Amino acid sequence: MRIFGMGTPELLVIGIICLVLFGTKRLPELGKTVGVTIKELKKGLKEGLADEPAPGTKEQK
Repeated sequence: MRIFGMGTPELLVIGIICLVLFGTKRLPELGKTVGVTIKELKKGLKEGLADEPAPGTKEQK
């Protein structure tokens, strides 16, 4: 399994470091916050692309 060029051992080390730094009670909260942030970012990008005119068409003023 490769994610961003990192294998399973590297991802496990990063997970353990996060667990030590933030603790077991705060980690689910951080995951939820990251998930909501990514969802809002995707929504904003989709809305931004919908507002732009298609390439090759003239924008009416």
